[in-house]
Amino acid sequence: MNGIAISMRGINKRFGKKIIANKDVDLDIYHGEILSLLGENGSGKTTLMNMLSGVYYPDSGEILADGKPVTITSPKDAYDLGIGMIHQHFKLIDIFTALENILIGLPKDNTEKKCRQEVGDICQRYGFDMDLDKKVYDMTVSEKETLEIVKTLYRGAKILILDEPTAVLTPQEITRLFTILRNMRDDGKAIVIITHKLNEVMEISDRITVLRKGENIGTVMKTETDEQKLTEMMVGEKITLDIARDFVENKAKRLEVKHLTVENSDGKKVVDDVTFDLYSGEILGIAGISGSGQKELLEAIMGLQKCDPGSSVIYNSTAHGVHELVGLSTRQIIQYGLHLAFVPEDRLGMGLVGNMGMTDNVMLKRYRKGKGPFLHRRQPEATAMKIKDELEVVTPALDYPVRRLSGGNVQKILVGREINNKPTVLMTAYAVRGLDINTSYAIYNLLNEQKKKGVAVIYVGEDLDVLLALCDRIMVLCSGRMNGMLDGRTAEKEEVGYLMTHLKEEA
Repeated sequence: MNGIAISMRGINKRFGKKIIANKDVDLDIYHGEILSLLGENGSGKTTLMNMLSGVYYPDSGEILADGKPVTITSPKDAYDLGIGMIHQHFKLIDIFTALENILIGLPKDNTEKKCRQEVGDICQRYGFDMDLDKKVYDMTVSEKETLEIVKTLYRGAKILILDEPTAVLTPQEITRLFTILRNMRDDGKAIVIITHKLNEVMEISDRITVLRKGENIGTVMKTETDEQKLTEMMVGEKITLDIARDFVENKAKRLEVKHLTVENSDGKKVVDDVTFDLYSGEILGIAGISGSGQKELLEAIMGLQKCDPGSSVIYNSTAHGVHELVGLSTRQIIQYGLHLAFVPEDRLGMGLVGNMGMTDNVMLKRYRKGKGPFLHRRQPEATAMKIKDELEVVTPALDYPVRRLSGGNVQKILVGREINNKPTVLMTAYAVRGLDINTSYAIYNLLNEQKKKGVAVIYVGEDLDVLLALCDRIMVLCSGRMNGMLDGRTAEKEEVGYLMTHLKEEA
């Protein structure tokens, strides 16, 4: 084995008096290896790596780089040591281009011409496809992550930390990324991957370290373990991973989507003439490679995207009658009392306000219902406490900024808030992206409970095994068009994968 790049000794970190994020953690990271960091949401993985990347500072303990004690008080300190981290929530400026984001904070001798040439060399060497002149606000989540990785490489990272790096990638992109990571490892670089995808851990790792409740449970060689053993290390007990799928009778049509078409700012049809019905008491899965129109489809239904003429989304409800949603804003949909709920893929950009606590985020959908100039917090506070207790959200306090919580806790808050509004239609985009096994299954159970209550659920997901196990029907999108509608109980994984990548010819 190669020499030790980083040693962390006796690392402790608390948030407030109650939250122990890391407790006496020892961790070694070697040159020329890929180390996977496993653990449930809230187990301290990201916090530990945030201390290595200069986002947080340990309360106690020691960090050594190449055997020498170092002090890391900022991301700049980390970069000076060759440590770079790609976070789950991207650190990009939306109104800047990719090139401008890469140049931020660098010395003036890093001219645009020089940067463009050197970044081009990195992209060519590792196989990245990136438009350096594209604005961040026009990018997909996948493109944003690519930009973060390239930006970190450009700054000379020799120790690369990736927080859920495959969450937004297609199978082909994952294969390409893994090839890149192996090449970097073979070149002597140290790679740390924070992930919950056990099959990927077994494919890419050299060693695997498991954290549980802030403590290092152990480190194992990939060749000496398997997925079941790793799961037991993560949760402390043997668990059965089964997704329930109940059959609900007496279904009613909730949405009639007809010829829905959405164009982006370049005039390209990102949703192209999509037609389907959605029923109460069912989970409709939507499959497709990244950027196939999933995001725009849900946003169009929710009034967040402008639709082309001829598009129609009819909402049917026993309590609220029949409404045409196309042409209505999200605010109007809420004002009319139409019970649509939306869990977007961008949790802290579109779903929640990161600097607010749980109570204020619950109030976001209620503040216009208040009378007079004062906001009443009693009911939102009670709702926030209910979500915290029922979904086991780990937070020091209800007013603690949600951006400081783990990804799983943020997602629980968002899903809990939307379900608390008692929707008749619940739309979720990548509801379990980046979540650990237990939290993912908690979300699956929540969706199934809503289905049994007669809610019509749309589940956009990237794990085909989950789509096939959870959903009653699966609609496949390819290049913005509906490329197939399959029965979730009889569909084959290979069939879904083929429809995701091969657009049918029109008759």
